[in-house]
Amino acid sequence: MKKQLLREIGKYLMAAFYFLGGINHFLQPEFYLPLIPEYLPDKNLLNALAGIAEVVGAIGLLIPQTRKIAAWGIVAMLVAFIPSHVYFIQIGSCLEEGLCVSEWIGWIRLVLIHPLLIWWAYIYTKQN
Repeated sequence: MKKQLLREIGKYLMAAFYFLGGINHFLQPEFYLPLIPEYLPDKNLLNALAGIAEVVGAIGLLIPQTRKIAAWGIVAMLVAFIPSHVYFIQIGSCLEEGLCVSEWIGWIRLVLIHPLLIWWAYIYTKQN
């Protein structure tokens, strides 16, 4: 019972996290655009697609019939975001007039937090 309650709470927290993050791609694109590697085309389109993917994934998590595919979509999205994390480290973990953190925080995000987020989404690929 306790494990099921934690899964339910985790599902709603994850959905809120991705829904709000997805909406933020549209409210504050200037935060995300500099995080997109220079070698990728059309940063505005990529930012919008990321926002849409996060919102759709969040909503999909809450619907039992779409939960598994939404969770797999979030896993795929997180894997697709890895180049941005690597790029952030490559540019010294500091954006001009923007986010600026110690380089070790960039590494923690890439090596620890990002895999944990992938694992968290993966949990819901196994559950209706």
